[in-house]
Amino acid sequence: MIHVIASIGVKPGKRPEFIEIFKKNVPNVLAEKGCIDYIPAVDAESGIEVQRKDETVVTVIEKWESIEALHAHLASPHMEQYQADVADLVEDVSLTVLENA
Repeated sequence: MIHVIASIGVKPGKRPEFIEIFKKNVPNVLAEKGCIDYIPAVDAESGIEVQRKDETVVTVIEKWESIEALHAHLASPHMEQYQADVADLVEDVSLTVLENA
C-alpha cells in the first residue's frame, strides 16, 4: 500500500473555490482502480502549540494499492482536466509518498 500526503498551496482567498472544484473530482478518483482513499483536509483548530496552521493550504490524504496505481492516477484524463481547472488558483504543490514501515 502507498500513502500520499499532498500539500496544495492556494492563492490567498481562493481556498473555498479550490475545494469546490477539488470535491467535484473526488468521485472520479475514488472510482479509479487501486484507489483506497482520497480525502481533502484543512487545518483544524486544535489548541496544540506546535501545530502550524495555514489558511492557504489544502492537504490531500491518499491511499493507493500500489505505486503503479498512483502513477495511473496522475496520468488520468480527469486529473489533467482538474489541473487545468485549478491552475489559476494553485501556487505550489508538494507530495510525500510513503510505504508502510
